Amino acid sequence: MTSEHRLPAPTARLGFREMTPDDLDDMAALLGDPEVMRYYPRTRTREEAGRWIEASLRSYAEHGHGLWLLTVRETGEFAGNCGLVRQTIEGEDFIEVGYLVPTALQGRGYATEAAAACRDHARDVLGVDRLISIIHPDNVPSQRVAEKNGLTLERLADFHGLPRRIYSMTFA
Repeated sequence: MTSEHRLPAPTARLGFREMTPDDLDDMAALLGDPEVMRYYPRTRTREEAGRWIEASLRSYAEHGHGLWLLTVRETGEFAGNCGLVRQTIEGEDFIEVGYLVPTALQGRGYATEAAAACRDHARDVLGVDRLISIIHPDNVPSQRVAEKNGLTLERLADFHGLPRRIYSMTFA
């Protein structure tokens, strides 16, 4: 499968591409932003942002998917990351759709649009039968993104020692 076939289809406003080490400045700014990371236990350092990119590269190689870099199609501007990540919750393995958008671009529907493309890619290209999102109980905007994309609250679960809402959908 070529790299283009491993990417979600572009949306009306957003493009997807695999992350590279050259994306470190953008990813470090994203993961180091206290507003973007307010529902995570903490922000990430530049070194940790490099490991985030390395984990995505490993995931592309091993699974054919991961967190992809988002760009605004019209301008090429960095728009965050969105993608499909393998997660283990309470001993069970899942594919999660996850998304992070820079503060300056939040509130424009980019996360919803990107997550919808990843949901469709998971179902139509990868043949995933069930998709989840792991969301902080106070992160109402992310919960809305999940709901707009057809995921519903399934349960509360412990994820890395923290309570999280698990949203899910099963594809028929």
